[in-house]
Amino acid sequence: MTILVTGGAGYIGSHTVLYLTEQGEKVIVLDDFSTGHKKAIEGTVCYEGKIHNSELLDKIFIENSIDSVIHFAASSLVGESVTNPLKYYENNVMGTFNLVKKMAEYNVKNIVFSSTAATYGEPKSIPIKEEDATVPTNPYGETKLAIEKLLKWSDEAYGLKSIALRYFNAAGADPEGRIGEDHNPESHLIPIVLQVALRKRNSLKIFGDDYSTEDGTCIRDYIHVLDLAQAHYLAVKKLREEKKSAIYNLGNGTGFSVKQVVDACEKVTGRSIPTEIAPRRAGDPAILIASSQKAQINLQWKPQYSDLESMVKHAWNWHQNNVNGYNETFVYNSKV
Repeated sequence: MTILVTGGAGYIGSHTVLYLTEQGEKVIVLDDFSTGHKKAIEGTVCYEGKIHNSELLDKIFIENSIDSVIHFAASSLVGESVTNPLKYYENNVMGTFNLVKKMAEYNVKNIVFSSTAATYGEPKSIPIKEEDATVPTNPYGETKLAIEKLLKWSDEAYGLKSIALRYFNAAGADPEGRIGEDHNPESHLIPIVLQVALRKRNSLKIFGDDYSTEDGTCIRDYIHVLDLAQAHYLAVKKLREEKKSAIYNLGNGTGFSVKQVVDACEKVTGRSIPTEIAPRRAGDPAILIASSQKAQINLQWKPQYSDLESMVKHAWNWHQNNVNGYNETFVYNSKV
């Protein structure tokens, strides 16, 4: 049995590929490398291209005995989705439509979908539970919710079983430093703070310090990228064994403020992190924390790195040794 990982050269995708391989799974990757990195999947069989390419998907499903798909491939910048919603509907919804259509054609019945907490929009209560209302406040969240509904109806019509994983802020890196996080431009808080520590930025902008939280800054639920990888593997196993669709939140259940993240980064790096206060960003809730009880019970998921300091330590280890991110000058195992 083989697992196809779309978007497997991205940050979360590459860590999941590494984790799956270490569990003895046979893995192949499909990625167009628009945001992912070839070196992050060195040694892994990879088909280069988009999920919109029907002929390429035919080739992949014909050449490999695929029983499950883990689907990461998507555009994922909230701000960009507001200014360019057509890109997000084309890349996320239409791309997934093409992938699911081919899965039905080749009788591949299991898909684990990388969804998002953005499907909830402004939460009415904390911690957020899977049964809470889904009212996205941006096109990114809307496209992910549309895909969840596409998968629901594909289950009804074609018996395609899916697990959608709604997760919050991924953080950290492989503890051994083999792969890490490298976005351009960077939009995630912890690597931005670490760029300040590396003096690649002069300071960190904190968007609002007047929220109704203990220190006035936003609180978010951070989850280690390897704990996310573990959850995707457990979701595949669940689909193989029980053949039942579901939706799960993935988070720590504990939130950390922006200032707490800065403090943790200063402690781990031993370097000062200059900050400056900027106006609030529109649509930023004060607190976003997930309840992951359902995933912990049903998937038997047990996060291994739930403390903020471990996430920062692993991220710092990688960034310190890869100041300019990935070096792409190597030959990977390409199938196209």
